[in-house]
Amino acid sequence: MTETTAPIPHKQIGVAVIYNELGQILIDRRPEKGLLGGLWEFPGGKIEPNETVEECIKREIKEEIDIEIEVNDLLIIVDHAYTHFRVTLQVYNCRYLSGEPRPIECEEIRWVTIDEITQFPFPKANIEIIKALNNKKLDK
Repeated sequence: MTETTAPIPHKQIGVAVIYNELGQILIDRRPEKGLLGGLWEFPGGKIEPNETVEECIKREIKEEIDIEIEVNDLLIIVDHAYTHFRVTLQVYNCRYLSGEPRPIECEEIRWVTIDEITQFPFPKANIEIIKALNNKKLDK
């Protein structure tokens, strides 16, 4: 008799790299309790059924941080496997439009420069995003 293991869940995540007018990037710190607790990340969340990535990112940013953003071009797609699930991060460059960022679903929020970003501990899946941002910086 062979045991079949259920396929590990695969989550599609919309992620925002939000720039302000100074060229700083918004990052937030995950709640201490729970998965990847206390680590910093680029905000975003799970894409709901019948929702585009752009709609997901705008909704998640409004729910998590209470600001309005404009979703622009795709920066990178990152596939990452954790122990119990897989994620595909669809990461978009976004522009901050309005509102006062508030840490509704996170511990704190910071605006940082690309050079400061390495001072913060990020989950492994986010390292590829930071590499892509550094490459983009070199292209300028």
